Amino acid sequence: MTGGAPPQRQARAVRLGPRSVAALLLVSAVGVAGFGWPFLAPPDASLNAHAQDAPWLFAGLLVLLVAVVAATISESGLGPKAVAMLGVLAAAGAALRPIGAGTAGLEPMFFLMVLSGRVLGPGFGFVLGSVTMFASALLTGGVGPWMPFQMLSMGWFTMGAGLLPGPDRLRGRAELLMLAAYGFLAAFAYGTVMNLAGWTFMNTLASDIAFDPDASVPDNLARFVAYCLATSLGWDGGRAAMTVVLTLTLGTTLLKALRRATRRAAFEAPVTFEEAGEVSRPT
Repeated sequence: MTGGAPPQRQARAVRLGPRSVAALLLVSAVGVAGFGWPFLAPPDASLNAHAQDAPWLFAGLLVLLVAVVAATISESGLGPKAVAMLGVLAAAGAALRPIGAGTAGLEPMFFLMVLSGRVLGPGFGFVLGSVTMFASALLTGGVGPWMPFQMLSMGWFTMGAGLLPGPDRLRGRAELLMLAAYGFLAAFAYGTVMNLAGWTFMNTLASDIAFDPDASVPDNLARFVAYCLATSLGWDGGRAAMTVVLTLTLGTTLLKALRRATRRAAFEAPVTFEEAGEVSRPT
């Protein structure tokens, strides 16, 4: 910020209307149920009798709900320029994901999602995260019952960056530190919720840290914590560390580029028609 000039309001590629917010809340509620049902259902619930089937049912429902949310947000203002930017960023994210695949969780796509969600807002962020994960799954052959959960988790991850405070005022090192801290915590959160999606597929006969439909909630919670520590802590730590490093080193440049592209796209500037029949475009 320089002098006494007022801060410039950051443009948004998508404005969330009441229907979009309602759809996001609906898909998030179903997502919470889909991830957390082992802790929400009591041991004697009939759902536990179909423990191996439940993730498939939720996965099928999540595909439909994510599509509904994307369509609803699109109706709220996802115009041609926003679609073009969505395609570019989703392609970049999908291309970045395989770079670190299988290498201690070093996944550079996460920092791109954090910065994109910050600049372009929560609505665009949710769509971008979901579409990027879908595209990367097709690119890497990672299509399975876990894919809808990955789409929803990445949508939450990117949307959360768009909900961080001070989008119009906070700049410089303070903003980078905030984004790095968010990326660090969200990287672990992403790994944890994805563990929930796969944990119930484990066979209790094969491991004493697998989900047991006959066990109490505290017992299963202890099993899940042990599962996370044994299987994904190192991977999530690598993801979090890389997100922090890339945010602090490349964040300033990428934030400027994204904001410049957003201003030039003029998402919120209306197109007007002059008397001569020519279209007046924002400069």
